[in-house]
Amino acid sequence: MTIGLISGSGLYDIDGMEMTKEISISTPYGEPSSTYKIGKLNNTEIVFLPRHGVHHRMPPHKINYRANIWGFKSLGVERIISIGASGGINREMPPGTVVILDQIIDMTLGVRESTFYDKDKVVHIDFTNPYCPEMRNSIIKASENIGLSLKKTGTYICINGPRFETAKEIQLFSMMGADVIGMTAMPEVSLARELEICISGISVVTNYAAGITGNKLTVTEVIKTMGNARENIKKLLKEVIAQMPANRACPCKDALKDAVV
Repeated sequence: MTIGLISGSGLYDIDGMEMTKEISISTPYGEPSSTYKIGKLNNTEIVFLPRHGVHHRMPPHKINYRANIWGFKSLGVERIISIGASGGINREMPPGTVVILDQIIDMTLGVRESTFYDKDKVVHIDFTNPYCPEMRNSIIKASENIGLSLKKTGTYICINGPRFETAKEIQLFSMMGADVIGMTAMPEVSLARELEICISGISVVTNYAAGITGNKLTVTEVIKTMGNARENIKKLLKEVIAQMPANRACPCKDALKDAVV
């Protein structure tokens, strides 16, 4: 079993995990965000990729999502844990809340390269439930094992960025049913499904979204809150990896069945 981990810098140094090598990959879709760092934890191979590259140099709309996910697949990754910061739209999810995502609203359509199948095949994947149910259950169980309070469901709305949202946009997104907002979940999640890779989303609410408190949105607040949550996230990852089932019994692994025209 090989598990992929994609996030910002600093979350791959999980206690007990030692990185043993780095691999550079060229893909049919260009270069990934960075080299892939390989390590082991509890006899499980971990492949880590910083989503925004080294030193957070890539804005969300410039990330090569196709290359990133293709690189994971080429390294034998069957499951990806995706971690990201988000703004809180739902007032019941204040800054510091950890959310195990179960739904997505995509507002980036037509802006980002969002499929592997745009030339020789026509493929329509089922995306009713975008996140792997088996991985979600494992993460929730792991949180209970370590006594970490979190939200077990949440809808993530993905915008293109890099700017933050207006107050009226947040009002609209709230009426659409969004709980948190971010800039990186799509097409990351749908691309994983197209390659039959399981993916889970762990979202850390780093600030209230625009217009909710009346305060100015700042990157400083995002970085500070993410830093405060880092130790809890690392503990959660360690427990998830320790008890993840060796074999997949979810529909993700058969995503292309009956999906090709």
